[in-house]
Amino acid sequence: MTQKAPMAREKCRVAVLISGSGTNLQALIDAAATTDASFELCAVISNKAEAYGLTRAREAGIPAAVVNHRDYKDRESFDRALIDSIDSYGAELVVLAGFMRILTPAFVRHYSGRLLNIHPSLLPKYQGLHTHQRALDAGDAEHGVTVHFVTEELDGGPPIVQAVIPVESGDTAQSLAQRVQAQEHVIYPLAVSWFAEGRLRMVGDHSELDGERLPPTGNVVRT
Repeated sequence: MTQKAPMAREKCRVAVLISGSGTNLQALIDAAATTDASFELCAVISNKAEAYGLTRAREAGIPAAVVNHRDYKDRESFDRALIDSIDSYGAELVVLAGFMRILTPAFVRHYSGRLLNIHPSLLPKYQGLHTHQRALDAGDAEHGVTVHFVTEELDGGPPIVQAVIPVESGDTAQSLAQRVQAQEHVIYPLAVSWFAEGRLRMVGDHSELDGERLPPTGNVVRT
């Protein structure tokens, strides 16, 4: 009697929100294309029709859509339309990859525990903008990038994983940004894979990986 092969686990459906060129999106596209990927990109949605990331999506055969914030009278109505678009693709996880809109509390609550962001600093340091210059101005010996769950506090959700790089003598904001971005392309697909595999979740005010509470920094990767 022949045994049936075990059924393959369905891949986690991931929607990616972008506003620009989509370099982190490309890293996710590349990761999803590997034979052992645990997730698939079900949609790429932008608030800007000219975003180059939409071209990346179409070239990879991923559904691409535009929900232009300028078509809506306020943030609330825009976010409702965005929710409708995301949910129409059956997304199980929503990933922000250079999405330059502040999301409403209602949006964040709708995707609580399944909404990820990447921020170019070692959170909780340097929430907001100009993180590389702020690290230089502070004389920091290390800098880096954090993947975190999104909560209603801007850049304040529980960290999942951080990549840490040394600040070198002669570094500028641009040179730091380039080295940090290279690490973004490593740790973002990693965090998405953890979620897709059922290993990662948000519990209250912290992240858990494989059932273990992560520290306030999340997992730390040093280069």
